[in-house]
Amino acid sequence: MRGNDVTLDNVSITYPNGFRAVHPTDLTVQAGEFFSILGPSGCGKTTILRAVSGFIEPSGGRVLIGGQDMVGIGPNARPTALIFQNLALFPLMKIWENVAFGLEARGLSRRARRARAEKLLDLVALGDQADKTPSELSGGQRQRVAIARALAVEPAVLLLDEPLSALDLKLRQHMRAELRAIQRQTGVTFIYITHDQGEALTMSDRIAVMNEGRIEQVGTGDEVYSAPATAFAASFVGEANRIDGRVVAVNGDLAEIDTALGRFRARNPIDLGAGDAAMLFVRPEAMRLGHTENGLSARLMRRDLEGAFLNLFFDAQGIELAVHVTNDGQVAIPADGAAEIGFPSGRAVILPAGPLARTGQEMVA
Repeated sequence: MRGNDVTLDNVSITYPNGFRAVHPTDLTVQAGEFFSILGPSGCGKTTILRAVSGFIEPSGGRVLIGGQDMVGIGPNARPTALIFQNLALFPLMKIWENVAFGLEARGLSRRARRARAEKLLDLVALGDQADKTPSELSGGQRQRVAIARALAVEPAVLLLDEPLSALDLKLRQHMRAELRAIQRQTGVTFIYITHDQGEALTMSDRIAVMNEGRIEQVGTGDEVYSAPATAFAASFVGEANRIDGRVVAVNGDLAEIDTALGRFRARNPIDLGAGDAAMLFVRPEAMRLGHTENGLSARLMRRDLEGAFLNLFFDAQGIELAVHVTNDGQVAIPADGAAEIGFPSGRAVILPAGPLARTGQEMVA
């Protein structure tokens, strides 16, 4: 099996009621890539997947797979396979029959279908489960059957619509590694839809962060996490402290922002200028205890233990700031909770003020 490039060329999708689910979008997923589209519910990511698979025709623009325009080509004729959230296995068929289901239409004999199914079941570590039915397997095993069935028709592109959402946490974590290993073994292009940042960061070669029908940023997991391009990306991917303010000075790659807590220096990747409304973002693990660069006074409100790590939550003039530290026995907070905290300028970023991800614990400055 070998993957194909998938290109969205100015693709937009508007429903008959006038709602625009996807604004004009250009995107290329490279052949053999594990590519995730990450965003909240309703952002348009599944709509894009359905356009690639052929279940929706774009209102504008083109979908190309392997350089071929897919206009007028239905789902069954495209070099794609789609795995749904509910897996849609046939409950009365044996596992190998589920895997081989799509091969009968291709004229393969029962013996050839069984041989192909057994080879794929070996690939997903279910070679000894071929004669069972889906009800006899665990949730994770059924997930692997669905993957084997999708791979049976030798797609160039495998489309996965939040396939792990129904699994418990430990099984999801296990299946992340399984999916990544299968993708590497087969070389098939994977396009993976998820709202779970952990899934996207763990598995993907690259990630598109999507919000309200627009792609906000495309990059590797490291790029999206450490160098977010927008306020939404910074607040949706990972945890981040946020302080609102206005840029007052620019010095090379750094800018100075004036906030309710004082003035701070941080990276300025979007080249904001003096006077621009801005937001400063800094990850909790980049925060430091004690006198340091970009320091400020705060008071400890809460200490959450996570085994090897401590999450410390401070109040700074009504703004909550989180500090993530190693639980090495060296963390000392005065009895009254008063502390100095801060962050290196190179570990924080100043971005244009803009929409944020909606969360239950949004930090309002």
